[in-house]
Amino acid sequence: MEEIDRAIVAALTVDGRLSYTDLAEKVGLSVSAVHQRVRRLEQRGVINGYAARVSFEALDLPLTAFVAIRPFDPSQPDDAPERLAHLPEIDSCYSVAGEDFYLLLVRVAGPADLERVLQEIRTAANVTTRTTVVLSTPYEGRPPKIDLDPRTRVRPRANGEAG
Repeated sequence: MEEIDRAIVAALTVDGRLSYTDLAEKVGLSVSAVHQRVRRLEQRGVINGYAARVSFEALDLPLTAFVAIRPFDPSQPDDAPERLAHLPEIDSCYSVAGEDFYLLLVRVAGPADLERVLQEIRTAANVTTRTTVVLSTPYEGRPPKIDLDPRTRVRPRANGEAG
């Protein structure tokens, strides 16, 4: 990926609501050039979408837990993600190495809801579960570290400079 594209992606991971004008200023290109590059990055799948970061507490989902799952019978088809996709409480599903097969990120209103969801997970996917309840979240959803080559680091254009 070109250095200018890396700079665009870096800026958008920090603030996905940047206008094309502000983004162009940050990376030193014209607005139309930035717009074309962003569109190409989206088409190539480098940028997969844009989303709002929400407060789960404000949505009455203050309890977060990680649920590790393992099938009762490992010889059965590995279809747990499909069997669990209907559960909206599962925020994310990660295939993992080690003793467990998947790690689920679950968000619920409280302990009773967590207990209900755990039972639904066990029943729907025919798995055992091991649960870790999150006590606090110092940070989450941080933008990735995107290294920019210091020799070609992009700089904002000076007034009147061509883009």
